Amino acid sequence: MQLVQQILFSLMAALAIWIFIKKAKLIRNNIQLGRDEKMEPHPDRWKQLLLMAFGQKRMFDNPLVGLLHFAVYAGFIIINIEILEIVLDGIFGTHRLFAPYLGSFYSFVINFFEILAFLVLASCVIFLLRRNLTRVKRLNVSELDGWPRQDANYILVFEIVLMSLFLMMNASDKALQIQGADHYLQTGNFFISGFLTPVFAGFETATLVAIERTAWWLHIAGVFVFLNYLPYSKHLHVVLAFPNTYYARLEPQGKMFNMPEIQKEVLYAMEPGSIPADGQQEEAKRFGAKDVFDLSWKNLMDAYSCTECGRCTAACPASQTGKKLSPRKIMMDTRDRLEVVGGNINKNGSFQDDGKSLLHDYITTEELWACTSCQACVQACPVLIHPLHIINQLKRYLALEESNQPAEWNGMYSNVENNFAPWKLSPDERDNWVGEMEQKS
Repeated sequence: MQLVQQILFSLMAALAIWIFIKKAKLIRNNIQLGRDEKMEPHPDRWKQLLLMAFGQKRMFDNPLVGLLHFAVYAGFIIINIEILEIVLDGIFGTHRLFAPYLGSFYSFVINFFEILAFLVLASCVIFLLRRNLTRVKRLNVSELDGWPRQDANYILVFEIVLMSLFLMMNASDKALQIQGADHYLQTGNFFISGFLTPVFAGFETATLVAIERTAWWLHIAGVFVFLNYLPYSKHLHVVLAFPNTYYARLEPQGKMFNMPEIQKEVLYAMEPGSIPADGQQEEAKRFGAKDVFDLSWKNLMDAYSCTECGRCTAACPASQTGKKLSPRKIMMDTRDRLEVVGGNINKNGSFQDDGKSLLHDYITTEELWACTSCQACVQACPVLIHPLHIINQLKRYLALEESNQPAEWNGMYSNVENNFAPWKLSPDERDNWVGEMEQKS
């Protein structure tokens, strides 16, 4: 019977890991659909990783929420170190494999995990109440209706159940230790689950074993299910926050990047002699971005890393004044479109035109032209996502490829083209105002 359980466990673990790796490869392939963007190694990248991903620096703009989130994030990751022992126990048919080797230190480690488990459980309960009873504004808007809202609640409930199973497993295990049951080694007192142990005091040994084993199986099975739920959830940021913060751009936040093709056109306009003899034969390039293929791989990683927390939208002045722009929705739409494109390629071998694009079908011009490029969304993001970079690329396509911009801009464009400045003054007349000022003085 024990051998059968070991085989079943090994098959379950192998299947869960295989499914996760398969989906992870699809996500990686989707991200690689983007244009190349150079990210040179730099010591500051490790600083960003430590401060933003591990330290969650920007989460502490709201200290209480920051502490709760840190408890969930760090606690859940650290507790999963304990999964290593459970997995090895499942494969080799042992029970608390590390206990004989760690001695009294084992009790300290388990108690540390239990404290973290309790903090995770309590924090998730608070977040669940905060989302559904307190109804924080940025977490209760129409763009989260349907799956996004359900996803957030599912994951919180899932974590509460996993932590409860972990504590129940330890409480029933301790009750079996007190009864002196076979194979249940003495591990000392459990700090949190010890409060639950008296509940099991009058239970038969066989009943306790059944409770402990059921909690053990449900806990590890739940972890495997959670592992494979992540790639379909906004909680993929649990994994992608680390590479996303590492590869975040190191340039000043407000720096905008010129397009080499446009710079070349301006140069040719100002210095016609610089036009190469074969200039007419240069390959035509698309200006800006219309679909996910036109964005960089970092833009696409940003989309997958989005936590849907809404801090960017809450900080956006356009959104706060009633405009349709929501930086969070921009990231969600980009990810949704990328998933559709990736599924198209996976099904057909190569992308087959589906008659849709990120611009217009997912993100509207009204949303884009509401953006003032103020950088508030970039500053607010806890995992260094850059919604503005995607917005600007889409706006460039609208202006340069479709000539689709607010009518008021057309006069400015004409002046820049003819007068090399936004004003309707020729270069020769541009300094006349100095003489007028001298006459007035």
